[in-house]
Amino acid sequence: MNHDDENELFSRLEKEISADSSPDSGGEVVDLDKARSARAQSADSRAAESPDSTRAGSGDSEDTESADPDKTVLVDRPAPASAGPGYLGRLRSARRRDVVPVWLRSVSELKTATAWVARHYTHSAGYHALRSPVYAARLTLQAPVGAAKFIGSTLRWVTDAEGAPVRAAAVRREDAGEYLALSRKRDGRVRLRSIITVLAMFFGIGTALAIYVLAPGWLQAISVGALVAALGFNGRRADAPVINRAVEMPKATKLTSDIVLRALGALGIAPINQAQAKGRDGFEFTAPITRDGPGWRAEGNLPYGVTVTDVIERRDKLASGLRRPLGCVWPEAVPDEHTGRLVLWVGDQDMSSTKKPKWPLLTSGSVDLFKPVPYGTDQRGRWVNVTLMYIAGVIGAIPRMGKTFLLRLLLLMAALDARAELHTYDMKGTGDLDPVGNAVSHRHAAGDDDESIQYALNDFRALREELRRRTKVIRSLPRDICPESKVTSALADKRSLGLHPIVIGVDECQVLFEHPDYGKEFEEIATDLVKRGPATGIVLLLATQRPDAKALPTGISANASARWCLKVMGQLENDMVLGTSAYKRGVRATMFSWGDKGIHYFVGEGSDARIVGSVYVDGPTADAIGARARKAREKAGLLSGYALGEEPQTAETSYDLLADILAVVPAKEAKAWSETVVARLAELRPDTYEGWEPDGLAAALKPHGISTIQVGRRVDGKVVNRRGIARTDITTAIAECDGKRDAS
Repeated sequence: MNHDDENELFSRLEKEISADSSPDSGGEVVDLDKARSARAQSADSRAAESPDSTRAGSGDSEDTESADPDKTVLVDRPAPASAGPGYLGRLRSARRRDVVPVWLRSVSELKTATAWVARHYTHSAGYHALRSPVYAARLTLQAPVGAAKFIGSTLRWVTDAEGAPVRAAAVRREDAGEYLALSRKRDGRVRLRSIITVLAMFFGIGTALAIYVLAPGWLQAISVGALVAALGFNGRRADAPVINRAVEMPKATKLTSDIVLRALGALGIAPINQAQAKGRDGFEFTAPITRDGPGWRAEGNLPYGVTVTDVIERRDKLASGLRRPLGCVWPEAVPDEHTGRLVLWVGDQDMSSTKKPKWPLLTSGSVDLFKPVPYGTDQRGRWVNVTLMYIAGVIGAIPRMGKTFLLRLLLLMAALDARAELHTYDMKGTGDLDPVGNAVSHRHAAGDDDESIQYALNDFRALREELRRRTKVIRSLPRDICPESKVTSALADKRSLGLHPIVIGVDECQVLFEHPDYGKEFEEIATDLVKRGPATGIVLLLATQRPDAKALPTGISANASARWCLKVMGQLENDMVLGTSAYKRGVRATMFSWGDKGIHYFVGEGSDARIVGSVYVDGPTADAIGARARKAREKAGLLSGYALGEEPQTAETSYDLLADILAVVPAKEAKAWSETVVARLAELRPDTYEGWEPDGLAAALKPHGISTIQVGRRVDGKVVNRRGIARTDITTAIAECDGKRDAS
């Protein structure tokens, strides 16, 4: 800093000090609201005087800034009356709350609620009716004590015993005037009460004599019983109630705004804590806290910058702040709102221990796979439906969380549709799917041995051919019969078309996809079934305890329209099952605890992710349902395959793949692209090779020990490398096969 700058700085300081020390600079109280309004009016007037100032060039703006460097730039201006949507626009976008509750509009839920209420009061009536003699005996034994209490309380009332402490206090103070006044009042009170007591005694004795002499026996019995009951009730002890509770109702504290705010403040989220430290709530309620099913529902906006996922990550702390079990606390996001809109549902009981209503299909009933079927309940006890047709499903979880039981439940539902053809594969090998497989399955295998793998591979190949056949049948049907180019319930009833539902269930599917020899072919066929199968009536359900890219190939997981995710350990597994970015959207199956068996996120049925507790069906019950499904198939004449003891047909195919490749790849062409070979094979045998892809050709060649290679071709002057085959590999494989046949 030079001397001129120092002199200028000192001169400015002297002026400020002299101005502050002047006698006219007294303190002044400023009205901030008036000051702000005056400043806004002055800014508006300046803007009105120079309307072109906002459109000035860069040079003008530089001049303005240099002229007035301390000028305040107003960012927010008063909005015109026409800004934003109008009244009708706001009405059109408004959300209307239901006039009639959902449970009252649903016939099934209304029946379930009515049945629960009827069973509750029927149980209570029977419980107390059976114990009524015990209640009568207790009252009779307590009647003398009650009579003594009644006589004693009457004497204390007549003698004005309650006023004795006050009179004793006047005596201790030696206040004669107060004592005489209290004594006169006591004498008058005792006189009046004595008269009332004598009259009541004569009236009571007279009534008792009249009933004894004139009343019939039944009235005498009722009178004596009522008197004994009254005296017995008066003689009861606080620790020995006469009547026991027939039903122990769950004790749950009512959810209030103070409790919610206390719980949110205990999460350790900085914006919430800062707001509450400044006297604000830190949470804006957008609706009253209401009763929602067997619990309470609170909804509101979190502070700016706080998302629902931040709360879900701290669900255990939230439960501690609410002083409720973890299974009772379920924070959720609102899909149609911003990421800070929180819905907090707090149940009366832990979801894992809450008694579920009886499953409608437990002992009777059938299923139409083309219609929704209840398979579980949400946190509020409402049934959640699933339609098994037109989907491909993925089930993921860590071990021992109910994954296999959920798959078996879905397969049991499919078995109750007599038209459905089931293919069940228990790659774990413990027999969990045997209640379905032994009873009704067309194809069934358990275990990961070579025989089971080959059995499943042959079946998957046959299913691929069945898929191709069905596409041709659907394409050939008239539009009036098949208007949407997919299988319907009416078409499934026509057995001549062969379009009945096919449901494939594979537990521990990673065993197939990670097989060293046939894994690629399993993946290629399953991907095709997932993509094209739903429209043709083929449903593929896959379950795995290790949901990663190997166990659930991307082509399968990305195209599965139904997803069930029980507890998983990390974000990768969560998103593999529930879809990309599900974890970021707050759909986190990692929040489930070890005790939440059978509880999962369900994505499907055209709705957002929902928390569902599936119906628990144990082994004996599963056997009974399977037997019921078998009986329905036997009656309709639709039992087939494994359930009938029939072995799959393993007849030799009518074509030889290696020979066909040699037929379409001439000797002068040493190497050929796979896509070229597939196209030529389709021309050679359209019924066999139509729809094949290069990956399918590679999978089909792998069992023969042939791998694809890189084949270069010059296209438009450039060398293009693609996957292909070498003709010498084909001839070598054929020679080896012929040698083995000769040796045998």
